Amino acid sequence: MIKVGVIGAGRIGQVHITSIATRVPDAVIKTVADPFLTEETAQWAKQMGVEKTTKDYHEILEDPEISAVLICSSTDTHSPISLDAIRAGKHVFCEKPIDHDVDKIMEVVHALEGTDLKYQVGFNRRFDHNFESLQKTVAEGKIGKTEIIKITSRDPEPPSLDYVKVSGGMFLDMTIHDFDMVRFLAGCDAEEVYVQSANLVDPAIGEAGDVDTAVITLKMEDGSIAVIDNSRRAAYGYDQRAEVFGSLGMAAISNDSQSSVQISNGKGVTGEKPLFFFLERYMDAYGKEVCAFIDAIVNDKETPLNVYDGLKPVLMGLAAKKSSEEHRPVKISEIM
Repeated sequence: MIKVGVIGAGRIGQVHITSIATRVPDAVIKTVADPFLTEETAQWAKQMGVEKTTKDYHEILEDPEISAVLICSSTDTHSPISLDAIRAGKHVFCEKPIDHDVDKIMEVVHALEGTDLKYQVGFNRRFDHNFESLQKTVAEGKIGKTEIIKITSRDPEPPSLDYVKVSGGMFLDMTIHDFDMVRFLAGCDAEEVYVQSANLVDPAIGEAGDVDTAVITLKMEDGSIAVIDNSRRAAYGYDQRAEVFGSLGMAAISNDSQSSVQISNGKGVTGEKPLFFFLERYMDAYGKEVCAFIDAIVNDKETPLNVYDGLKPVLMGLAAKKSSEEHRPVKISEIM
């Protein structure tokens, strides 16, 4: 049984605490740490089987019984805590992104060199049953050589302006998942990024220095072309779809909904809206990604997403941001 510590007890931290308590049989949470820990959250954690809570994450790193940590704290703390955890000899699961600064990510890369520590980045969508099946279909060659990848990713409503100001921008906060998914489906990296972006949802997002609507075109290393369309608002719910077109055919996935029931009558044919938010759509995926992390530790094998899988989408996000600002295609090599 692997004893783990969870650093950060906010929304995503609570998702992982719930997953480990209910879906991960080979792990148990010994300690949860959060500098802003409330009595209410501490009590909830204990009800989930957590042995100890603290406001100082160093107590987790100093505990010899804890062999792995999950970093679920604010983005600006991910790389510093990763470095602290690696120095303490802990396996690390780090929520995306590792950092918005490439140099700081490279510090984590170098810290891992020469160690046997496992490091996994939390791109949960790879573990969603729909995306898993699509990637498997493509990898098995059922649609031939990949030529076009299309991803639609639209949130049901924009985040708060306070969040927008500290998020790093849409490309590093929201689109970063889609950049990872393009790599997952293509089986290779991007060479060049071109963006058309706008503020069509909320002018205040633009005033905060960000965009809320974008179409991103990517040239991939294998010659295929990928297109991502993003919006911070979809009135009908959480819109997450993908299509891969190849030399022998096409494979596509649709949104999840509460049921597949359709009503056909004199007024038309209607069905259920997509699930409203990412926690509804991806809760099972969050559990599966932590299971994979623990399995890598128990059976001493590679994690499904390593530190370089955390680096590549950030490079793509920075290239997208540069393209949006400068109105031109940007090569990934310009960023790296």
